[in-house]
Amino acid sequence: MAERTYPRVGPPTVDIEPDESRSVTLFLHNTLTRAKEAFQPLDPAHVRLYVCGPTVYDLAHIGNARPVVAFDVLYRLLKRLYPRVTYVRNITDVDDKIIAAAKSSGEPIDAITRRTTDAYHADMDAMGALQPDVEPRATEHIAEMIALIETLIARGHAYVAEGHALFSVPSMAEYGRLSRHNRDELIAGARIEVAPYKRDPADFVLWKPSPPDIPGWPSPWGWGRPGWHIECSAMAGKHLGQTFDIHGGGLDLVFPHHENEIAQSRCAYSTPIMAAYWMHNGYLTVNGVKMSKSLGNFFTVRDLLAEAPGEALRYFLLSGHYRAPLDFTKQGLVEAKAALDRLYGALRQSRNATHSDDGAPEVIEKLADDLNTPGALGELHQIAGTLNSAISAGRSDQVSRARARLLDGGAILGLLHQDPEAWFRWQPAGVRGLTETAIEHRVEARLAARRTRNFAEADRIRKELLDLGVILEDRPGGKTEWRRG
Repeated sequence: MAERTYPRVGPPTVDIEPDESRSVTLFLHNTLTRAKEAFQPLDPAHVRLYVCGPTVYDLAHIGNARPVVAFDVLYRLLKRLYPRVTYVRNITDVDDKIIAAAKSSGEPIDAITRRTTDAYHADMDAMGALQPDVEPRATEHIAEMIALIETLIARGHAYVAEGHALFSVPSMAEYGRLSRHNRDELIAGARIEVAPYKRDPADFVLWKPSPPDIPGWPSPWGWGRPGWHIECSAMAGKHLGQTFDIHGGGLDLVFPHHENEIAQSRCAYSTPIMAAYWMHNGYLTVNGVKMSKSLGNFFTVRDLLAEAPGEALRYFLLSGHYRAPLDFTKQGLVEAKAALDRLYGALRQSRNATHSDDGAPEVIEKLADDLNTPGALGELHQIAGTLNSAISAGRSDQVSRARARLLDGGAILGLLHQDPEAWFRWQPAGVRGLTETAIEHRVEARLAARRTRNFAEADRIRKELLDLGVILEDRPGGKTEWRRG
């Protein structure tokens, strides 16, 4: 597959310009130091961010979506605060899981990776995630991986044994600094294969042989394929440089993946860091337990998009702080949809407001405190309350300003980008509800009944629509609006 180019079809993106007049100090929790630190970019003119992307062997599940949404908000915030940001998120399209999926299904590997990559893009688009600036694929960076391994071997940090290239963990004095494991924990936690050709039990594979029925590439060590960890080191190095600002991913990647990335990159480039800041989102459970297909609590994003709008799923993921554990429930998703209904309701009521350039500095200030998205959502609802009060008071100037603030705050969070009428007309996939035309006819019939004071008929129509999942809202001036419940 060719490396992805942009733009592509997806959700509308917001043109976010840095506001140099606003002085905001960004604080981020750095896993490397276990502390919240003031962010100081290596180059204030160009902030560089790398986030580990999917291994494309199956549909993305709700847990996979959490880092996408969390780091999408970080990307949006950085674009507000700095003149240039480069966001790289990779695609792992060579991996033992992909090989196993192909053997199990009989589907060719390239077909699996193409199909699941397309599905991943569609699902993340539906959740309002912006495209990364670069989306490198592992299979297109084999030459860079081989070159990196050769450098490690030449510098005494790797060796070759029985067709394998392996990283020598004892060669790096600071190995384990990110995860803070002791040596026994490092070996046990990595689930490292015990092999007689290893010089040390903790050593890990950079390159391994491929039998004829498994994908491979020619290398100085024979026909084979890369280890997982070397892929990200090579792709990050090519697209962001030997050192960069922020590396993100799920908490499960701290060890061994990110620990091994640091070892490879620092030893190959002789640098004191790989990334200055390491950020990790917390684990996601479902109904209080770990997600598992055998327990029947395994939800793909595709499953959930058939039940709720992608924006509601995004809101739910933002309702908890990115570093904290988050428990997914269907009720939580319903509540997220209801919360968005309130915000979109305020926008619907103010759709005739005049233009205003007001922004939402209070939302930015919350996010600048280590991506406090629950606090930022709270600010959105405060703004919506101000907007509703201004509407009720008939203060058009306040309406315009509050509406602009609500839209601006929503844009930073990746929310409220839809037309309110389209939002309220959404219905689950496969539901055969009333058509919009049929609903409008019933609304008009009810209004006619009310004009003739036939309130019994008006109430009957309201109840009929409610039973069919359509909620009516009477507005001043005799106007009635409707939304699907």
